[in-house]
Amino acid sequence: MTAPTRVLVCDDQALIRTGFATIIDAQPDMEIVGECGDGRAAVELARRLNPDVVVMDVRMPVLDGIQATRQLAGDGVEQPVKVLVVTTFNLDEYVYEALRAGASGFLLKDAPPAQLLNGIRTVATGAALLAPEVTRQLVGRYAARIRPAGRGPGDVPLAPRELEVLKLIANGRSNSEIAAELVISPETVKTYVSRILTKLDLRDRVQAVVYAYRTGLVV
Repeated sequence: MTAPTRVLVCDDQALIRTGFATIIDAQPDMEIVGECGDGRAAVELARRLNPDVVVMDVRMPVLDGIQATRQLAGDGVEQPVKVLVVTTFNLDEYVYEALRAGASGFLLKDAPPAQLLNGIRTVATGAALLAPEVTRQLVGRYAARIRPAGRGPGDVPLAPRELEVLKLIANGRSNSEIAAELVISPETVKTYVSRILTKLDLRDRVQAVVYAYRTGLVV
């Protein structure tokens, strides 16, 4: 049998925290390994308990969810933890900051339980939760802010075909759409995507989109 997905829940509202934990723990393929009410405790517990997924609120005392996510999954973290940010605040900037901090997905607290569970399962597999077109719209809005000076497309260590695939990912294309546009098989697209993520040391398609904007591959 496959080991259950180990989940840590972090939210400063005890009622919500308990509700999430109850829903998650009732699933045969998941188990709650810990709960906490602030970002600092989330970081400490995650490092001690090594959960597969951390369900993280944004606005919390001591250390907010964005900073906690950055410490657990941001650039330079040796053993990043998969973080699913769940918040009541449907603001583009929160989504943007969460993804830039290293989160693998973003949900609102009013989402139905099935969506929360699907989000945890999706993030646990290493996939990104946001659809490509949503990611493109979000990151595109902040493209000018996130593109650092002194970097450009010429700095990207990819072969020409890999660059084509990365640009299409950043423009919101699914694997099947990329396959149709480049006249290759979906399996070949998956191979290219995997190769791109490995070469650029990226975790998922969300990070690939951010990378494409930061290096000026798309505008």
